Amino acid sequence: MNGIRVTAVLVFALACTGLPARAQWTKDKHPNPAAAEIQQGPQAAPRTMDEVIQRIVLNESRTMKEITSHQPLVETYIQNLKPDKELGFVPAGDKYFVGRADFSKGINLVPLTEGTGKNKSILGGIGKFFLTPFLPEGFLQMIFLDNTSFDREHYQFDFVKREFLGEVRCLVFDLTPQKRAGKGLFRGRIWVEDKDFNVVRFNGGYEGVKASDYYHFDSWRTNVQPGLWGYNVGHASHEQELSRILVETAVNDESQGSNDLSPIQAQRQWDRQAEQNVADRLERIGMLAPSGEVDKVLETVVNNLEVTNNLDIQPEIICRVLMTTTLESYTMGHTIVLSRGLIDVLPDEASLATVLAHELGHVILGHRLDSNYAFFDQLLIPDKDTFRHFYFARTPSEELDASKKAIELLKNSPYKDHLGNAGLFLTAIEQRSKEIPNLVSPHLGDRIPLIAELKTAPGAEGSDKSKQITALPIGGRVKIDPWDDKLSLIKSKPLGTLAEREKMPLEVTPFMPYLVRYGSAVSKQPPAQGAAAAPPAAEKPAEQPPAPGGALVPVEKAKDSPPPSR
Repeated sequence: MNGIRVTAVLVFALACTGLPARAQWTKDKHPNPAAAEIQQGPQAAPRTMDEVIQRIVLNESRTMKEITSHQPLVETYIQNLKPDKELGFVPAGDKYFVGRADFSKGINLVPLTEGTGKNKSILGGIGKFFLTPFLPEGFLQMIFLDNTSFDREHYQFDFVKREFLGEVRCLVFDLTPQKRAGKGLFRGRIWVEDKDFNVVRFNGGYEGVKASDYYHFDSWRTNVQPGLWGYNVGHASHEQELSRILVETAVNDESQGSNDLSPIQAQRQWDRQAEQNVADRLERIGMLAPSGEVDKVLETVVNNLEVTNNLDIQPEIICRVLMTTTLESYTMGHTIVLSRGLIDVLPDEASLATVLAHELGHVILGHRLDSNYAFFDQLLIPDKDTFRHFYFARTPSEELDASKKAIELLKNSPYKDHLGNAGLFLTAIEQRSKEIPNLVSPHLGDRIPLIAELKTAPGAEGSDKSKQITALPIGGRVKIDPWDDKLSLIKSKPLGTLAEREKMPLEVTPFMPYLVRYGSAVSKQPPAQGAAAAPPAAEKPAEQPPAPGGALVPVEKAKDSPPPSR
């Protein structure tokens, strides 16, 4: 085996369903008891290294209790790598898993995808490369430093240095198991923020009976609230909202005019209800991101397509983002959904417009959502049945018709002279599909449309391959706020000309977030290290579509990382 890469999208990337029954509220209604306990008053600063280590052990115990009090969604994507003379390493097989964590009896996962069950090696066996089966629970374990034995009796702490991770100054320790402490313990390096002494990063592996028992990993945590560094605790706001409902005593419900709906309006409203029901359900379980910045970018491109084609679509088009890494898109009536992974790897705005034009074609052609979803009982399903219950893929004939309509829309759009970039992207997807079958296999919608007419279009940069970026790496465009699940676009510094080995189209890359403390004025700063490409252009009025182009306009990072402490 030549190596594997696993996305760092484990627990913190997808939303929780809210506080379970056993997560009790404190008297002041704080949604996180561990954080509330920390905030009760300032603790005396530790005076010795022994006191620092005691604080680290105590806080790690609190963090584990906080994490295990929730049931977050967990997404794991694995790529096997093989050497390539020109590109270094390239994907040679992949596996994908998504499920909900259950910490009530240890570290367990309830799968959402079909054919997966507890302790089944669903992530193993990719041809001749993987000889050892993979267990989803094993990757979930990597969010814990040590969930049973993290203390001085089992570990030796050796202080190394101070170092900044983003805006956060940290103490760095090397951690080694004590003699005769047992098997399966962590060996590696930890970073501890120097204010409350919480572990924010750990890099290393678990010691097993043999080397193949565990893999090396690099886990990060972000400051989700004052005094607590951990993973997404999700939609606790839903529970809080219940205590804020106000009863209005004076409501004017008299009709002021003729508001009766025509049969067509009634049908449209019924269909819209079905769309909203499905969207609300998927967002509630963490599969759909809350509306935000990325949705507006998508809707701007859709607006450009509508205006330049003299379209007046009612009800208006809404765009949403599916939180999964798999590359897929679909429509729910007049709601267009693109997966986070798909937006991640799109190289430019013309390629984005191509995917959206295809889905817009479904809307124009009247390919509707099943209106039975307007009945609320159709949404009351267990989370584990999500992928079996919801399915929005179109028939081959509908896909073909939508692709033809997309070509018509694009030829009248501001992107018409830059469709060669989209052709290169579609060609790259087709060429890599055998090596990354799980990445290109949808769970709720359709595969990326391989529009034949676009694949034959010349690239914008002609034969100069050094300037061509056919697709970005996974994680190259979108980042997730670990507290509220909102998505934003990565804003990184331009890196100039890239070597072929640095382009890494459709590949998993290292996860290097830019850490900040909760409430910091720079909490929305871009990461210190990110993708080479920049996000799509900012939203512009539909009447003045943005000028199309090959590479997207980069946005400078507002502030550099502070220098290391001496």
